[in-house]
Amino acid sequence: MFEKFGEFDSAEELNRAASAQLAEGDTEAIYTIAEENGIDKEDAADFIAGDVPELSNPLMAAVGKLNIEAAVLRLSGLTEDWKGYIAQQCAENKELCLAVRKRGKKLELCMGEILRHAFEKKVRLADSIVKAAKLNPPLYLGIPGRADVKRIIENYYLK
Repeated sequence: MFEKFGEFDSAEELNRAASAQLAEGDTEAIYTIAEENGIDKEDAADFIAGDVPELSNPLMAAVGKLNIEAAVLRLSGLTEDWKGYIAQQCAENKELCLAVRKRGKKLELCMGEILRHAFEKKVRLADSIVKAAKLNPPLYLGIPGRADVKRIIENYYLK
């Protein structure tokens, strides 16, 4: 992750690097920047062709970073939903969108905060529900609601 060009702190920084490579005529480097940052190859081709003035906008840069991190973490199920919710919040909150792209902010750390909250707030399920699932009581479960997840996301990325 971010092996060749490093972790960019913003869409602007990413675009400066891509523009510098374009000025040098190094289109392969632009494709590498795009790949390392979760930007579609087609978007890189549009940038190289001059069809768009920049490789990325802030939302593309934030969601691209989340997608790259999610692939490394091999998210699935609920954790994939949490990542999707962060991406959705980026589309709705420009400040969060910019913060997600910041160097040093990590999806795994945000997920860790959500998971810690889930364990801290776990509750014992009714024995009848546990038995209906053909499991043995007692069973405890903690899944944070959307409001809690939103608060945790904002606390992590915006603080």
